[in-house]
Amino acid sequence: MPTPQATSPKISLIATLPQGALVATSLSVEALGWHRSPGSAKHFQGRAIFLELPHEAGKPSLQFLEEGGWRDAAGDTAAALKAALGGKKTKTALSNNALHCVSIDAVTRAYLVKTSGRALELTGPKELLRFQNHACDEALTLDEVASRVGKPSPSPRTARFYMLLAPLEMLVLSSLTPEEYAWYATHRPGKVFRHLAFAEITGLAKRHLVAENVLSQATAELVTKGKKTKTLMSGDLLNKVPFQDWVGYSSADEGGLYLADRNHLVAWRIGQPIPSQWDRSEG
Repeated sequence: MPTPQATSPKISLIATLPQGALVATSLSVEALGWHRSPGSAKHFQGRAIFLELPHEAGKPSLQFLEEGGWRDAAGDTAAALKAALGGKKTKTALSNNALHCVSIDAVTRAYLVKTSGRALELTGPKELLRFQNHACDEALTLDEVASRVGKPSPSPRTARFYMLLAPLEMLVLSSLTPEEYAWYATHRPGKVFRHLAFAEITGLAKRHLVAENVLSQATAELVTKGKKTKTLMSGDLLNKVPFQDWVGYSSADEGGLYLADRNHLVAWRIGQPIPSQWDRSEG
């Protein structure tokens, strides 16, 4: 009889949000979600977004962006992949800010992951807009922002809630549409984000997050002062906002996970219908 041939384990390269770690693993997506969980979903919260990145022959199949030389992202990732191929269940390549040095176009698959480890794969990516005009200053009016984005200015405008997941977790109230917000955040002088990951959430989600007087003051500033964005809070938002409060969850509204850089905006949508097994799972 022929000698059975050993098969190499399937290795995945996963960037996690909001932590921003980059991990090489021989575990499945759901097993990795459970492995990284802080404990029982009944008593702990450990939701995450997993972004899968390409690799081949033990090396990452992407060009890492320059970060000023403070770490060797490509070398550390290759070492992590080698360790995973050698039998390690998980090996961290980068412990933080992974999305800062990875092109959003490198993402091949995306998942919402509950504390219980259950994963819901998103559909995409779908490019929503490619930015042509890069001239920006804080004095721009809302209509001027729309013009530079290349979209008609909505009428009437409504205040929207955006949950940022990278480069940091923040809840933002904004008069801008998702396309306008992505352009403004990646072009605003002095406060520019190299990469942006965010979701629009429903108004109901803010009620247990923000004090009423803070929200009222922020809303007034959008209306009376014409402000484009107002930060409401920061920190640990993914665990405080259930996935059901994301725009695009179990509805016909477009939403999901937005990824943006200076050049374009893409969306990973929540497929319909939502599997009942996912909906009922803990976390």
